[in-house]
Amino acid sequence: MDPALRHLLELDRQHVWHPYATMPAAMPPVVVESAQGARLRLADGRELIDGMASWWAVIHGYRHPELDAAITRQLSRMAHVMFGGITHEPAVLLARELVELAPEPLSVVFFADSGSVAMEVAMKMAFQYWMGRGRPEKCRLVALRGGYHGDTLGAMSVCDPENGMHAHFARILPQHLFVPRPAVPWGAPWDDQAMAALEEVLARHGSEIAALVLEPVVQGAGGMYFYHPQFLRAARRLCDAFDVLLIADEIATGFGRTGRMFACEHAGISPDIMAVGKALTGGYLTLGAVLATAAVAQGVNAGGPGCLMHGPTFMANPLACAVARASLELVRQGGWRQAVSRMEALLREGLAPCQDLPHVAEVRVLGGIGVVELTAPVHMAVIQPALVHAGVWVRPFGRLVYVMPPYVISEEDLVHLCQAVVAVVAAHPPA
Repeated sequence: MDPALRHLLELDRQHVWHPYATMPAAMPPVVVESAQGARLRLADGRELIDGMASWWAVIHGYRHPELDAAITRQLSRMAHVMFGGITHEPAVLLARELVELAPEPLSVVFFADSGSVAMEVAMKMAFQYWMGRGRPEKCRLVALRGGYHGDTLGAMSVCDPENGMHAHFARILPQHLFVPRPAVPWGAPWDDQAMAALEEVLARHGSEIAALVLEPVVQGAGGMYFYHPQFLRAARRLCDAFDVLLIADEIATGFGRTGRMFACEHAGISPDIMAVGKALTGGYLTLGAVLATAAVAQGVNAGGPGCLMHGPTFMANPLACAVARASLELVRQGGWRQAVSRMEALLREGLAPCQDLPHVAEVRVLGGIGVVELTAPVHMAVIQPALVHAGVWVRPFGRLVYVMPPYVISEEDLVHLCQAVVAVVAAHPPA
């Protein structure tokens, strides 16, 4: 190994605490020197096909010339300015463009620093809405088991209570209500009985529930589970019937990943509050946004403080807003629709051989998401280096080996990605 690379890794081991890792890390990280399109170039000269789009975000690929140019132009004007009492063109125009893309009647936008923070804001909106309506007792949430909404405390409190982090933080997390994840998977015949648990909870606790929180159609990091869109339609009706807001977490699914602009569109419904992030900036900078109806905003304004009690230091950062506008312009051009459709077909074909392996429970594909679910948890110390050796970057977790590549990935690279996943899963069954 090159001495400079060895030194860098040693400094990393001594000082850098990586996500969901021990300190120091049990496994040395892969050192990325640069990235282009759908490929990562490592410090040792190897290239990896990126099967993760940097956790769903880099939908247009790395070093996209239009996104690079947008940041460069904005940098020549200003990198940042506080948003309290000040506004600027990138934020105002981005808000308008988000509203134009989002389902009606979402019409107002609150910018946040990240997806997790967007969910915190969405929940605070719901609580303050009911305070403003003179019903402060509506201060609990109901969420779906199997869900994932972020790692901050409020967001954690509505993540799956068993497979999430509740056990580690049980004494300090707010206590909310949970119903089973939607029982009817994507593509299966619908059964109205699938709504019984949610209807029962809303009937029993509706007077104290502020909102239902869910990921539309795709439950992401909680298990990569795809469920029937009819659940969303019925959930929307139940929320209306029991006077409960609906919060849609579109952070992972927004901007085309499931084959629709937003996953809510599969059901033809609109939430009262919607959180977006990840792909909002094309993966260039951290930025989240919370869209809400005018009615929600009016309810919040009517409460004691008279305003939404949140204000991040870097809210509506001009660089992030500028590159987000450039990303949305690429999205509006529509090429992603054909790209995701092509990706879905190739993922179905390419990952299908895994279904014949005895240690594979299921293979499922939706839009630009491909999932191989094993019968037991993967051995990360074995499977991660094997995937890198095969020339791909895929980050498994639990029993899942899954991919969601950039939309710009070439057919050749996507075929190689699938072949690598199949070969590695076949060669390394869980213990």
